[in-house]
Parts: sequence; structure tokens; C-alpha cells
Amino acid sequence: MLIEKVFRSNDVPSADRFEVWRKRLGRDVSPLGCGGDQGVGFRAETRLLRLAGSRVWSTAVDSATIRRTPELARWADCEVYTLILPLCGGVEVAQAGQEAVHGPFDMHVLDSSQPFDLRLRGSPSVQLIGADVPKVRFPLPASWMDQFLTRRLPGREGVGALLSGFLLQLTHESGGPYRSSDGPRLEGALLELLTALFAPHVDSVDSSAPNSARRALVGQIQTFIRQHLQNPQLTPSAIAAAHHISVSYLHRVFQGESITVASCIREQRLAHARRDLVDPMLRETPIHVIASRWGFTRASDFSRAFRNAYGMSPMDYRHHACARHELTGDEPRRFTRE
Repeated sequence: MLIEKVFRSNDVPSADRFEVWRKRLGRDVSPLGCGGDQGVGFRAETRLLRLAGSRVWSTAVDSATIRRTPELARWADCEVYTLILPLCGGVEVAQAGQEAVHGPFDMHVLDSSQPFDLRLRGSPSVQLIGADVPKVRFPLPASWMDQFLTRRLPGREGVGALLSGFLLQLTHESGGPYRSSDGPRLEGALLELLTALFAPHVDSVDSSAPNSARRALVGQIQTFIRQHLQNPQLTPSAIAAAHHISVSYLHRVFQGESITVASCIREQRLAHARRDLVDPMLRETPIHVIASRWGFTRASDFSRAFRNAYGMSPMDYRHHACARHELTGDEPRRFTRE
């Protein structure tokens, strides 16, 4: 699936441009607080591409401040890491106790689960490319990510230059030669480049870890699980067969982890379903369709597992997310019931 949405401030009456742009961000990307020059003549152009589970967007916008408040981080979390690639202008960023100033091609990562301030400064405008990647697909373990938030990742050399080039070409060619069926393949390429970008950091953090062979196998299995979450036949037996090991050995391999194989599958499926429930672009998708998409063949099993994990039913969670989105000034949207 590849979906493109475009916003141009020139299509909106001049006096309404900032407010319309702010609401559009809340609907299409994530609920955010925004500030900036709200006077006549505000300019912004944003292009959004959905590549299966990830999103890639580009924007050219007048100087503005984007904030994710603690309230929004708690109640409207899309559970993604966002890689930001500035092209023109500067970005002042603060998150997780870290502050940094980045210029063109200084890539950096933000966490949707934590508050942040992002100040865009440029003349005549700031140009950015962003990639929102679900945490469950990000190549670096969540327990290591805080040390990389806001940190400069060079986008003009090595793998960073390859990733920058891919994002530039993807956003430049949007609306052009790509087909809907290209979405998953383009997302796969994005994930491969992110994996290559972070590989040296993973090696440096994990260089002293014991039993590297076991950890390598665990990594392979976790990747396999991420790639096959939508298959309802994904079970420990299927995973063991795919890796030519016994089921009992599979469970022994995971004894050093903080989660069982079955729990790993269930939690990742629930995390994807939870993200889809609050995705503004999927608000009209029935809940049972979302459940089926992520491997839950019975709606009752999905509802029970979701309630156990998050303390409320999927329908209630979706309705709460809708109410929280109103914090950004969005108009309420109709949801399809189960």
C-alpha cells in the first residue's frame, strides 16, 4: 500500500493558512502543538507517503515551533521513532534531557512516546524530510534508544548519505512512477538502510555481551517475527521450523530474554493494532479488520488480549484517542464500530 496526501497553503485563504496547516498535521502525522507566524501569508507545503506501516513526509514551511506535550505523549502516542533530515534551514531540538542544534543533512531521531520541542528556523523557509517508523520495526532495541535521541547522524557520508539519497529520491518522485504495490518494498528498503546506519552503534553497545551466537539467533528470530506478524499461522512451531531448530531449543534461546516467544508475537501484534486504532488515516477502518490484519483471527480473542494489555477495549481506546486529538483543535471524526 502506498498512499500520498499533499497539502499546499496556497490552496487555503491566507488568513486561515496556519490554523489549517496545524490541524492537518494533527490528522495526518500526529497530534502536536504548534506555534509560529500566524499572520497573513503563512506558507507551508507538506507531502505525506504511507509505505505499508511506515510514513515518509517532506515539508517546506515558514519558521515555526512544534511541540509534543506530556499529555499528547501519553494519550495520542503513535509509537514511532521519527528520523528527521533537514535540507534547508536549522532545527533546534530538545527531548529526553538532551538539546541540540542541527543544520542541513544533520539527521536525528525523536521518540513519539516522549515530549519534545522542535523549533524550525530558516529564511525564507525550512525544508525537512521525515520518516516515521513503528518502534516494533526499528532496528535498534528500545532499551538503547534514549542515548541516540536528538544525536547528530551525518547525512552526507557513508550509509547516512545513502539513506539521505533514498529519502530525497522518494519524496521527489512521489506522485510519479511508484505503484501502490511498491509500498511494502519501499518500506523494506528504508528499514534496511536504517539497519545499516545503526549497525556500528549496535556493535559498540553490544561488543561485550556474552553468547554472541545466541544473541545473533535471537535477532534473526525477532526479525522473522516482525516480517510475519500478519500471518495468523505464526507460532513457535512455525518459527522453529523456519530456523531449523526444535521448539524446545527455541524456548531455551529466549530464556535469556525478558519475554517468551508467544508473548513477543502477541505484544508486537497488539502494538501494531494499537497504532492503527489511533492512526488518523485509518479511522474509518473497522476494528475487526485491523485485528485480522495483525494476525488475530477471532475478534473476541483480540478484544480480550487488548483489554488485558491496555486496560480498555479497542473501541474505547479508539474513542479516547479521538477525544485526545481534540486537544490539537481537530474536528471530531466518525468511527466505524465493531
